[in-house]
Parts: sequence; C-alpha cells; structure tokens
Amino acid sequence: MEKIRAAVIGVGYLGRFHAQKYAQAQECELVAVVDVRAQAREAALREFPCQVLEDYRELLGRVDVVSVVTPTPSHFAIARDFLEARAHVLVEKPVTETASEAQQLIELARTHARVLQVGHLERFNAAIRAAEPYLKAPRFIECHRLAPYRERGTEVNVVLDLMIHDIDIVQTIVGVPVAAIDAIGTAVFSDEIDIANARIRFENGCVANATASRVSMKTERKLRVFEDEAYLSIDLQQKILTVIKKRPGPIEPGQLPVIIDERSFEQGDALKEEIDSFLACVRTGQEPVVSGAAGLRALETATRINEQMGLTSQRAKAQTRLA
Repeated sequence: MEKIRAAVIGVGYLGRFHAQKYAQAQECELVAVVDVRAQAREAALREFPCQVLEDYRELLGRVDVVSVVTPTPSHFAIARDFLEARAHVLVEKPVTETASEAQQLIELARTHARVLQVGHLERFNAAIRAAEPYLKAPRFIECHRLAPYRERGTEVNVVLDLMIHDIDIVQTIVGVPVAAIDAIGTAVFSDEIDIANARIRFENGCVANATASRVSMKTERKLRVFEDEAYLSIDLQQKILTVIKKRPGPIEPGQLPVIIDERSFEQGDALKEEIDSFLACVRTGQEPVVSGAAGLRALETATRINEQMGLTSQRAKAQTRLA
C-alpha cells in the first residue's frame, strides 16, 4: 500500500511529539511540519527530515492526514481548510472554540467521507481501557485533575485546558445527556479561570463531581466511580486500576465483605496509540475512538460549565456590592 502522507500544523511542545509519532509510524511519511513562529521552525529543521513551512495553505491537496496542534482559536479554520481539501484531520482538544464551529467540521467530514478525530488522549490510557468492562451503571463519579502552574495552555481556562479530559471520559462512561450543571471557579495566576469545580447531573440520575486545577502543588489525575455493588479507583497518572466489589455469598469469619483487585499497567505511549488508531481509521474507514461528535459533546458541556461559572461570579459580585 502507498504510504500515508502526513503533516503536523503547530510544532510547539505537543506538536513535536505528534511529528515524531508520524515519522516513526510504519506505512506513513511525514511530509511537512508547519509553524508561524520562526524559532519553532528553526528547531524543526534540526529535528525532522521533511519540509518546514510557515503557511499551512501550501500543503492543501498535498497530504492525506494532518494533526492540528495549534492554539484553540485557530483550530476551526485550519481543520476546515484541510477537510475541504479532502484530508483526514486529527485536531487537538478542545475541538474548536464554539459548538457551531465543531458542528461545521463534523458536517464537512461527513460530506467528504473523511475521518475527523479529536485528541482526547486519556481515552488511550491503559487504566481507562482496563476499566471499561467494569463500568456498567455508575451512580456517582468523582474526578480530580490537578497540576502545577505553567504558562503553556493558559490561552484557555482550566475547564477547556484540563477538565475537558474528564468531561469526555465521564460522558462516555455514563452515556446519557446532561440534565443540570452547577459550577464555580476563579482565576489565580492567569487572566483565565485556573481552578474550577463542576457538579454534573445526568438524566439517569448519575452525578459527577469534577475538580480541575492548574495551580496545585502536586500533579494528580484520578477518577473514582461508584456503582451499586462496586467501586473503581482509576489512577490515570500512575496507570493503576483498583476494583473493589462486594463479596458474593456468606461472609466467613475474618473475611472482608469485599474483594479488592488492584492492577498496574506499563506507562506505554498513549499518543502513539492515538495516532496509530487515527491512521488505522484512515485506512479502514472505521469510526475513530474519539469522533468529532464526541469532541462536540465535551465542548458543549465545558461551555455550559463556563457559562455557569460566569453566572456564579456575577451573583457573587452582586452580593458583594449589596453587602
């Protein structure tokens, strides 16, 4: 089979890794990388044996697949142009700035029979994949995604930067629409919200409580899922899955009333798995693990959380003025 011609738009911190995976992938050729910043292009020239360009438009019609790893405000225009040029697109999360933009990309991908995949990397986490058989009827889900402050990614708030990963996972686990959201957040070091909490209630009664912070002293990525007869602790950072289930039958003296099964997994390379899966979908026409529709659902919920935080902030300011 002919090699898939690939390009990466945006070769900053994460884009470099995308380019490395395409360069290493079998049956794939990294044709070019693109960045508007001269410094990034100079670094790419030293690292990648391919074209290094300033304007992505030079590649329209010349590549089969593209990763869009640029700041979120530019996702829509770049992904749109490549879809219209009949390229398959992997766009980093959040898929776009607005739901209407994401919907347009979904329609374009459908019209041109192209793959549109969204870079929600945690779906390829070994602990999440191992937990899937146990996730049957969650009643309550608790998410903590904490990180120290870094300048990178602060062009969007912590909901779109970090929490959106857990939003995507939780919505996939629960599988029904969101009924209500209550959220609060505040800026600390940046001009955007740096720490946020959202309580999400789903139409089947399940509740998810998600906390995201980029101003913490430690790094933590954990999900805890409570079902009627089981409790799952999923450590996404350490790749540890703990399943605690009710012990069947009569309990013998000295026995715990539960069975605890803890498993650890190799760190692996989730980005490689994500890109390999994307390329496989391009070859087979299969639906991607994280489709454009999944990216849209996560964005819609994140937008509702942001709107709720705005309302909460307005109420707090009004109460302060009254006091």
